[in-house]
Amino acid sequence: MTTAFETNRCAQADVVSAYAMQALPASDARAMEAHLAACPDCRRELEALRPVVAAFAAWPADVLRPSADLQGRLAERIALETGGKPVLPPAREWHEPQWEQVAPGISCKLLARDTERDIVSMLVRLAPGGEYPPHTHAGIEELHLLDGELWIDERKLYPGDYNRAEPGTGDKRVWSETGCTCVLITSTRDVLT
Repeated sequence: MTTAFETNRCAQADVVSAYAMQALPASDARAMEAHLAACPDCRRELEALRPVVAAFAAWPADVLRPSADLQGRLAERIALETGGKPVLPPAREWHEPQWEQVAPGISCKLLARDTERDIVSMLVRLAPGGEYPPHTHAGIEELHLLDGELWIDERKLYPGDYNRAEPGTGDKRVWSETGCTCVLITSTRDVLT
C-alpha cells in the first residue's frame, strides 16, 4: 500500500541525505544545490537532517568512515533493492600540496583551511637568514618547530619546541639563522605591522 506522501514525494528526496553528509561528487552536489533552491520538500528534508549530521561531528572520523569494500557492497545492495544503479562514494585522492614561495626566504605548504573560523594549518619553511614580518595575532597561533632553529623576538626555539601566542599579542621579529621548518596553525586575519 502506498501513502499519499510517497506518491507525491520528490524523486530527488533520496539524494538529500547523501548531500547532507557531503557524500556526493562535486557535480552532483551542485545539481542538488540548484534543486534545493526550487524544491521546498527537499529543503525541509535537509533541515530535518541537519541536527543528525551535526551530531556526527563529535564522533571520531575513523568511526564514520567505513572501508571502501563495505561502501561498495552497501551501494550494490541498495541498488538491488531499489532497482537503481549503484551510487558509489567519490574516490578521495590525496594530492601532496606544493611548496609555495610567499615572500623572499619564506615558503609554505598549505595543509588545511577552515574558512568559517579563518584558520589555516601549514608547513612553513624559512631559508637561512629568512625573516617573517612583524605582525599582530588575530587569533590563537600555535607553532611546532620541526627542524632548524627559530627566533621569536628574544626566544630561541629548537626542534620539538612549541610556541603559543594569544590573540592581540604580536611578534616584532621572527627569523632563522640556520633555516627551519615548522607546523603553523594561525588566523588568516593576522595583521602585518
